[in-house]
Amino acid sequence: MGTKSEPVPPTNRRERIEIDPTEAVVYAIGDVHGCLAELRAAERRIIADAHDLPAKRRIILCLGDLVDRGPQSSDVLDHLISAPPSGFERLTICGNHDASFVDFVDDPHANMGWLEFGGEQTLASYGIDMTRLARHRGGLSGVGDIARSTVPEAHISFLRSLPVSVLFGGVLFVHAGVRPGVPLELQDDNDFMWIREPFVSRPNGLGITVVHGHTPANEPVFAPGRIGIDTGAFATGRLTVLRVFGDRATVIT
Repeated sequence: MGTKSEPVPPTNRRERIEIDPTEAVVYAIGDVHGCLAELRAAERRIIADAHDLPAKRRIILCLGDLVDRGPQSSDVLDHLISAPPSGFERLTICGNHDASFVDFVDDPHANMGWLEFGGEQTLASYGIDMTRLARHRGGLSGVGDIARSTVPEAHISFLRSLPVSVLFGGVLFVHAGVRPGVPLELQDDNDFMWIREPFVSRPNGLGITVVHGHTPANEPVFAPGRIGIDTGAFATGRLTVLRVFGDRATVIT
């Protein structure tokens, strides 16, 4: 009679970060989607809020989907690669749009669907005119080569390096969510970046609060076991910031 083998954690995973919450504060920012002005405004709100906060470590954490849909994806990446505001650290989590951008650059022909997924706006932010390509170059077959020669390697290297989660005491920050009931060490990167159901409709069963983006709503969502802060910045102009400090989570307006 054989013995049941233990589950094996997935391999080839992105980094998963754990931060000691002692005397630290995290300001989580929802899906940016190429909205540089809204990102800068969010950081100004964070700086003002943190001014008198008794925290020795101050972290600005973007929850992913930095690119696509909005008008300034390239500028957003430039901004996030640069130094954070004085007195702050900056972390960024990988979202499904960020991973899809990298997939397209790696293998354009296998990932052409990204162009209709917000990718055209991202390429436009690098000065790549898809309409002109389609009209004057006999189709879009060369768009991958043009993207690889135009998009700075620093941007792609940055996106490749992004972690997929940040654990902060009893709070887990991810882009999309978790698979309910699956231990964290066995969670798959694709769920962290892509999941909606069954995550959004039932408690996660892991004894943690998951702070996430990915599933847009008109207002931040406080539900059992999760806080959703994607408020559709590219369409609404509202980029939500959530402060997590001690045992409290507060939306910063």
